[in-house]
Amino acid sequence: MSRRQHSGAAGVSRIKPLSTRRSMTVSVLDVGSTKICCTIARLKPREGDGHRRRTHNVEVLGFASTRSRGIKSGVVIDLEQAERAIRLAVDAAERMAEVTVNSLMVNISCGRLKSETFSASVQVNGPVTAADTHRVLAAGGAHSVSEGRMVLHSLPIGYALDAHHGIQDPAGMLGETLGVDMHVVTADEAPLRNLELAVNRCHLDVETIVATPYASGLAALVDDEADLGVACVDMGGGTTTLGVFHNGEFVHADAIPVGGQHVTLDIARGLSTNLVDAERIKVRHGSSLSSISDEKDIITIPPVGEDERDHPNAVPRSALIRIIKPRVEETLEMTRDMLTGSGFADQVGKRVVLTGGASELTGLEETARRILGRSVRVGRPLGIQGLPEAAKGPAFSAAVGLIIYPQVARIEQFRAGQPAQLSRTGTDGYLARVGRWFRDSF
Repeated sequence: MSRRQHSGAAGVSRIKPLSTRRSMTVSVLDVGSTKICCTIARLKPREGDGHRRRTHNVEVLGFASTRSRGIKSGVVIDLEQAERAIRLAVDAAERMAEVTVNSLMVNISCGRLKSETFSASVQVNGPVTAADTHRVLAAGGAHSVSEGRMVLHSLPIGYALDAHHGIQDPAGMLGETLGVDMHVVTADEAPLRNLELAVNRCHLDVETIVATPYASGLAALVDDEADLGVACVDMGGGTTTLGVFHNGEFVHADAIPVGGQHVTLDIARGLSTNLVDAERIKVRHGSSLSSISDEKDIITIPPVGEDERDHPNAVPRSALIRIIKPRVEETLEMTRDMLTGSGFADQVGKRVVLTGGASELTGLEETARRILGRSVRVGRPLGIQGLPEAAKGPAFSAAVGLIIYPQVARIEQFRAGQPAQLSRTGTDGYLARVGRWFRDSF
């Protein structure tokens, strides 16, 4: 099936605020190292109490997941293969939902995600107005971005009025000095532009790009966790990302290029089998914990190649555990170092939520408790209707978080000035519009 031609003019760089009265349809694309997932959903205004960060009910209309190609550790390494995989996922979701997708929201876990916190203040005269809030937010965002870096998120994480901190909304309050703390998430420009280009080659617009740790946290965390302080660790195929939430706000992001695929590679090398069989063995027999029965449990290992004269090898399960355990422990130790280096280790307290496909490994929860020294649970997407049973596990937290993102996107603090014409080269798309806005505004 051939895709339609590009629609021409691009919209603003951030999605429009959701209407509290009307439903809307959103399309999202989770681009991972092991799978590419497209979801089309209808957001309906919510009535009554519920999850505080959810203003709408979500009903999934179309869903498709295909094997990722041309992506390694979240980075596009083969444009044609990545384009083909994206087309397959989007076309299948369109057929299921019976709608045509023109633009979608995309997540990113590569590009050396980095968090910075900036503070700013302005003088006010009388009650705080919307204009005063806009001025202080503009001042908080007026910081130069390093060459080759792009801004993904610019979020207010707290206001202060005359040095009194902890104010969520200063509108209408009296004071003389209004301050704000801003959380800015940046990433390397090149991998973001290549991801956008892969999507553009499918004749689709990138509506917005969301950091994977933010999306995963929106899907897998409950309100109390985000309020009290929690670290959400998304363990994907090629990357492990860290998102820290405190006082209900997303306050820190980080990532390392290590994930479940590295465990699979270790198994393939250590047991001399191919990657497909290594993944199957990991899922069926793998664990990060040893047991007394491991020596007695025998696993059949298909050899590499198609020569019928090659006989399968038989190894005890303990040999598999000895391969898996060091890589898992190394990944969790790197995660612990990320959390320590974030400066939010104390605010997180004892709460860690693991999510992502690699978090489903047997024994990982117990191993994480030991290495991280905190209480750990495995988080799954919450509060979504219509997802197929196979998509309700931790592997799909980022995809579900992208659907939830429009409900909190109103706090994002930058917009493009004017719609821009989008060329098919991918050089004047979403990222270019954001970049121009920063240069023109500051």
